[in-house]
Amino acid sequence: MLSAFAATPALGFIGRSALAASAANTTGLAVTDSEVTVGILHSVTGTMAISETGSVEAEKLAIEQINSIGGVLGRKIKFVQEDGASDWPTFAEKAKKLLVNDKCAAVFGCWTSASRKAVLPVFEQYNGMLYYPTFYEGLEQSKNVIYTGQEATQQIIAGLNWVTKQKGAKSFYLLGSDYIWPRTSNKIARKHIENVLKTKVVGEEYFPLGHTQFNSVINKIKLTKPDVIYAIIVGGSNVAFYKQLKAAGIDLSKQTLLTISVTEDEIDGIGGENIAGAYACMKYFQSLDNANNKGFVSAFQKKWGDKTVIGDVTQAAYLGPWLWKLTVEKAGSFDIDKVAAASPGVEFKGAPEGYVRIHENHHLWSKTRVGRARADGQYEVIYETAELVQPDPFPKGYQ
Repeated sequence: MLSAFAATPALGFIGRSALAASAANTTGLAVTDSEVTVGILHSVTGTMAISETGSVEAEKLAIEQINSIGGVLGRKIKFVQEDGASDWPTFAEKAKKLLVNDKCAAVFGCWTSASRKAVLPVFEQYNGMLYYPTFYEGLEQSKNVIYTGQEATQQIIAGLNWVTKQKGAKSFYLLGSDYIWPRTSNKIARKHIENVLKTKVVGEEYFPLGHTQFNSVINKIKLTKPDVIYAIIVGGSNVAFYKQLKAAGIDLSKQTLLTISVTEDEIDGIGGENIAGAYACMKYFQSLDNANNKGFVSAFQKKWGDKTVIGDVTQAAYLGPWLWKLTVEKAGSFDIDKVAAASPGVEFKGAPEGYVRIHENHHLWSKTRVGRARADGQYEVIYETAELVQPDPFPKGYQ
């Protein structure tokens, strides 16, 4: 069933007879008079599956909804799905297949920055279009990517400002998984903590993806007593980390912990009782109280199960097919260069997070929010910016 918001006139949909196939397909893409092929590329196996499965579900839901109202330029969307398998070379290999063999008009995919960095040269070489849904470190901009998650100024810097102001934080312990996003994010965080906030970092440690033994660093945290544990651990490692924190007697209703990597998807594995009290800085929480989101959550759970939860990246993944549809119809073509050129200014008034607009730098204007984890596995939204925050992937002084 199509959720109510998806058919609103505000989206500016163009009818079935909008364009002939010859005009719409100028670059040898898999476009016929009745169908257009896209790719879905995420990890559904390996340590990242806990995080990426929701993105796959969201993209399939969006495609189903778009098809139910006539598709894109009168063509139904067909998708080819590939598994990145939590392995970065595999992502690059599958990206090439989707672009070269399957001739996909767009690909919705990746989660980690390592996977995005692996596929970026492929998208640029073969001139494909990637819609990337994860909050990330910034410091990147490509004609061939639309970044539907937040970059550092909208999440890392905004979150640190919030926790410093609200909690009077003076000391931070930085934790992360050992790959590009957590390391670069914590590099940005450290510069902001030391150079702007004039506070201090009392510890910084990284762990391999899939790591499950955190007792040593938890002991260090208990010794250093930071005002804030700043955690950027991803995937299945979160389950062990938060369970071990609780077992060690660290009470997150008293010890401030701020994460930018634990969404409702991860809490589903962690258990709400093990993370209750922690704060997360993101742009979307399932508990957001607006008509768009209520329609989205209802449609999502009807398709994927009543107990299914929806996290920030899942919602950002859902934006991908809708923004692509709107951009293609603005451009009047599936041509990658025309879609890239038409992207700035495209707005999606039906976004579950409220409203988004594509900036000239291919990132989204969106709000920043802070939620507090509850024992039931949801976040209570306790802060949001009054206005949309302009994306700035290359903030001065943080590179």
